[in-house]
Amino acid sequence: MSSHPITSIQPKRSPFRVLWVLFGSVILALLVHLNVGSHEWYSPWQVAVELLRGPLPDSEHPFNNIIWSIRLPRVLECVCVGGILGAVGSAFQAQLRNPLAEPYVVGVSSGAAVGSALAMVLGFEAWFGGLGAAGCGFVTGMIALALVYFLASRRGGVDVSTLLLAGVIVGALLSSVLSLTILLAGQNSNRVLEALLGSMSTATFEKDAVLFVALVAGSIVLIRQTRLLNAFAMGEESAARMGVDVARLRKVVLITGTAMTAAAVGAVGIIGFLGLVAPHISRRVLGVDWRFSLIGSCLIGATLLIVADLIAQRIGSVFNIALTEVPVGIVTAVIGAPSLLILIRKKG
Repeated sequence: MSSHPITSIQPKRSPFRVLWVLFGSVILALLVHLNVGSHEWYSPWQVAVELLRGPLPDSEHPFNNIIWSIRLPRVLECVCVGGILGAVGSAFQAQLRNPLAEPYVVGVSSGAAVGSALAMVLGFEAWFGGLGAAGCGFVTGMIALALVYFLASRRGGVDVSTLLLAGVIVGALLSSVLSLTILLAGQNSNRVLEALLGSMSTATFEKDAVLFVALVAGSIVLIRQTRLLNAFAMGEESAARMGVDVARLRKVVLITGTAMTAAAVGAVGIIGFLGLVAPHISRRVLGVDWRFSLIGSCLIGATLLIVADLIAQRIGSVFNIALTEVPVGIVTAVIGAPSLLILIRKKG
């Protein structure tokens, strides 16, 4: 598997118009998610009325409680986590100049999951205002990324093909560490298992607030690098001749992406392959101008995760199985793994 610069024909349509369409798709998916839920379907009118009424006492208004305490926090979590993974996946692919790069493939997601799981087992998940899991995830995610980069370093440079292979190997190693952590967790094994499979079932407005800050702050930093990433698409040497500080750009993108991924993994667990698929769809409709493609990937990631979570909630009833819902990480893996195989096949 060799490194291939990402190229594409710039579409003739207006990128701003496409971004508005993508934003509309997020809103549409959000409304459908609120209407459908996991069990009972509600009309758009019923949902709109309850949203306008605001949260009410649980015992007197059970439907209002379902919307405000369960469905709304959950769909907002999907928006934030999907947006984070889409943006980070796009930035990683741009910085590494390879269409196969994303947080899961390069080992960052698995590294962050190990830290989050250890925080749960050791009992400091709630430290720092509930940011203990995300903080530990950031530390272990950075360690995983540093290990992958060490393995891929060659004479002062980084071989991207080796980096991706090292990411897969390190990710597999860390998955084994996660499995061992689950065995040692005892009664908390189900909560730790969520760090391995990914779940949106524990969504709260407090977690949504943290994820929203991570999404907005991290996306601003990444978007500010998009002009440099456009220059970097021509190659490291060409970018350096154009005045781009390649080492600084790499550090900013990777550290910011790792921090964003740690926040997402600390909140919901590993959501694999979403950061792989969303950037590819975005480039298909917006081209490879990262100023627009990165934002589009963020919006597409949010839409895809909302749809995947809806499928995860409904799949049990469709196939008449005992589970009330399937972990959303399984749904994204079913979609994303074949996409990765197709890309590997196309890229040789």
